[in-house]
Amino acid sequence: MSEYSYMTQEGYNKLKAEIDVLKTEGRSEAAQAIAEAREKGDLSENAEYDAAKDAQGLLEAKINELEKALSNARIISEDELDTSKVTILSNVRLKNLKVNKEITYKLVSAAEANLKEKKISVNSPIGQGLLGKEVGEKAQIETPGGIIEFEILEISI
Repeated sequence: MSEYSYMTQEGYNKLKAEIDVLKTEGRSEAAQAIAEAREKGDLSENAEYDAAKDAQGLLEAKINELEKALSNARIISEDELDTSKVTILSNVRLKNLKVNKEITYKLVSAAEANLKEKKISVNSPIGQGLLGKEVGEKAQIETPGGIIEFEILEISI
């Protein structure tokens, strides 16, 4: 049985658009690269042909992976969420107690995670450590860089 992936409507639409681009433009480019390599002669010694076929295989694997994520997606609306504790789609303002610095993260599905936008996956060590916590609670989170202690300052949507 598959595990559900909860995401916003925006994240779902973005994922669907990426799949559509890969299926149309990506497949077209891969087919063109294979055709160009095939024109260069003997396929048994044609490195360009082998590379184009490998690229096509990677493209199909990515499409398959994204389609699987889409099929397991469950869209949730932010207005259905409770802000008394940290859940998926929560904006969490934290204070890193070690360096005394504040940061705000939004907890999202793995498919929507983007550190540049301060969106972290609920499956990440920090995401897992924050889930279910309330304002004022402290969370000790084991990360690859060691244990980090955060204080939850604010939870919003």
